[in-house]
Amino acid sequence: MIEHPVFSTEPWCLRESGLGLDVLAQTESVFALSNGHIGWRGNLDEGEPYGLPGSYLNGVFEIRPLPYAERGYGNPESGQTIINVTNGKVIRLLVNDEPFDIRFGELRSHERCLDFQAGALDRQAEWVSPAGCAVKVRSTRVVSLTQRSIGAICYEVEPVDQTTRIVVQSELVANEQLPLPGGDPRGAAALEATLVEQADASRGTRAGLVHSTRDSALIVAAVMDHVVDGPLGTLVQSESFPHLGRTMVSTILEPGQRLRLVKLVAYGWSGSRSLPAVRDQADAALAAAMQTGWEGLLAEQRGYLDAFWARADVELDGDTAIQQAVRFGLFHVLQAGARAEGMAIAAKGLTGTGYDGHAFWDTEIFVIPVLTYTAPGAAAQALRWRHSTLPLAIERAEQLRLNGAAFPWRTIRGEECSGYWPAGSAAFHVNADIAGATVRYVRATNDTAFEQTIGLDLLVHTARLWRSLGHQDSEGRFRIDGVTGPDEYSAVADNNVYTNLMAQENLAAAADAAARHRDRAAELGVDAEEMTSWRDAAAGMFIPYDQTLAVHPQAEGFTGHEIWDFANTTAKQYPLLLHFPYFDLYRKQVVKQADLVLAMQLHPGAFSDEEKARNFAYYERLTVRDSSLSASVQAVIAAEIGHLDLAEDYLAEAALMDLDDLEHNTTNGLHMASLAGVWTALVAGYGGMRHTDAALSFAPRLPPGLTRLAFRLVLAGRTLRVEISRAAATYSIATGKPMQLLHHGRPIEMSVDQPATCPIPDLPPLGAKPTQPPGRAPHRRHPTEHWTTTDTPRRLRAHPDRVRHRRS
Repeated sequence: MIEHPVFSTEPWCLRESGLGLDVLAQTESVFALSNGHIGWRGNLDEGEPYGLPGSYLNGVFEIRPLPYAERGYGNPESGQTIINVTNGKVIRLLVNDEPFDIRFGELRSHERCLDFQAGALDRQAEWVSPAGCAVKVRSTRVVSLTQRSIGAICYEVEPVDQTTRIVVQSELVANEQLPLPGGDPRGAAALEATLVEQADASRGTRAGLVHSTRDSALIVAAVMDHVVDGPLGTLVQSESFPHLGRTMVSTILEPGQRLRLVKLVAYGWSGSRSLPAVRDQADAALAAAMQTGWEGLLAEQRGYLDAFWARADVELDGDTAIQQAVRFGLFHVLQAGARAEGMAIAAKGLTGTGYDGHAFWDTEIFVIPVLTYTAPGAAAQALRWRHSTLPLAIERAEQLRLNGAAFPWRTIRGEECSGYWPAGSAAFHVNADIAGATVRYVRATNDTAFEQTIGLDLLVHTARLWRSLGHQDSEGRFRIDGVTGPDEYSAVADNNVYTNLMAQENLAAAADAAARHRDRAAELGVDAEEMTSWRDAAAGMFIPYDQTLAVHPQAEGFTGHEIWDFANTTAKQYPLLLHFPYFDLYRKQVVKQADLVLAMQLHPGAFSDEEKARNFAYYERLTVRDSSLSASVQAVIAAEIGHLDLAEDYLAEAALMDLDDLEHNTTNGLHMASLAGVWTALVAGYGGMRHTDAALSFAPRLPPGLTRLAFRLVLAGRTLRVEISRAAATYSIATGKPMQLLHHGRPIEMSVDQPATCPIPDLPPLGAKPTQPPGRAPHRRHPTEHWTTTDTPRRLRAHPDRVRHRRS
């Protein structure tokens, strides 16, 4: 931990008092604003100093070669990397000809606040120039959730005690210099000067730039306009160059006077439309925003978020830090997908360049389920993006000599970008993850139109993949051999339990959906024989079980491997993939992230309660959590089997992953799956929510550190509210038709006028408390450690010598 406080704990915002240059890159990530289309990192308005400059457009990337020592059939020849597009955030300030730079002069005060209800980043600073001139600076920044092409800033400056000459330079900057990457292979590639100038223009209070990407041939346009409010004599002029658009405002301010600048920025991009069309799109978006005005944009933003929180808020009593963290997580998950329309939700959202800006299976398993129950329109859009890449997935399957569709392990546009087969393309479970997200979305929304079109396409083509990838053995079991499951420390294994269960669901769901929509299925060439083959494969799916140990092996034969030498592995040797060869990891019992445990979360009916307890205990002592994806999953199952304090420890780890920079790589962007996992740990863990075809059920129990938990869910047009205390749970419908659900296995009915309150049984834990590998237990979150005041600071880790691009 660093030596100065960073964040205070407040329920509806993230506030930073003071400014730590040693954690600047991390705070740029946590203060990032996005709408799923535009992403602006929380860089300082003046542009410098910075940790990692970042302005992103979802889907804008550059192509880079993937070198191999030896060529191999099916290896992708190029990768895709998100790029820093034209920066529209920059507003430079000169005070009597001296630039406002917090590294010089005296910074008397500095505060930034990310408001989860307003959807805005506020900043206030008081600074004294080296020559002794004091000014106050205030800014508010938004990326619009209602006008997807728009980002906006309101910037104000006033002198404190003397007449001051002020010049404000509002800029569009292309091809910013970026910091050099670290040596971590899981990070982003360094691509410089990726934007090639095509056009620039300026007039009055506005300026614009148009560029193309060098190799991916995308056109990117950025335009800005301003509303200036200053004293009489204020001068405004604009100019443009190939990589710079600038509007300069100059004035003289007396104490008590203020200069106010509202900056509106519009972006447009395309890989198919012409330069004039892209430029005109940005111009039109800017015109609409100018008509709305600054106050109108703020009102729209507030209205959008009011509606979101009314259906998605999670309330808890007993741990104010977790209360803040779950809202922080929900806010960023919403930002990642709200207006992503037609594009992916990347593992880092649009908060940084980590993972090269790629989308993985994280989206379908961790993020889309949260959006399904809180912002179902965004969940549907994320699945539509997958559907838009279906032709490429079919082409990839053909290349691999398989039927159906083989979706990529990591991608931006839809092509496979993984250059390492064992821990990448061999993880075929991504296809069942997509199918599973489709099934869960349709189940929660009853969106039959979606199922009949987008859903059926995804289910059919992924089912065909599994039918060709697997085979029936001499005992009639359907086997899926040579694949990699979620655990990236095990690879190219036979019959990974998670993969087989997900494939089983995929095959059965495809057959059921085809039966419901026979005409549409016939258009896809599905006949009764193919449907029967899917059902047969699902019914015969082989799920390995170790009779001697009475546990499920993660994959066939896994429990026979040598156990990793945890006792002689030092703390500095984690994450293991940076210190040991994959060969050594693959042949040992060591688990990077929850795999079999995730299977138990997603397929609860496939395991008895006793099996869950034994499996969880077995894999706890092998799981090192070198991935941010693990803690929330372990929290869910720990809660289910009654180890509520352990679940609380894992909940805190997931919740504080970025706020406390636990993986030392928040610099490169936020961990969207971990942020989403906080919601899941609370709702599926302590709420005990399971939603299957058979029923929606809850089995709530609270841990020692919480006294109340309340959350809302959107279900087929209803808004369901669940409130849990230690003694009872109350279920009520805020809007919509009556419904039935299960509470600890007992059916209850409710309506808008008739809530249901049910006692919570006092159940003992199943089995002894599990243990973890030496040094890898989660940090204990005892009640005495809970945050109880809104002014208690948390501290953020500073890692000036750490790599900037880690994959975890």
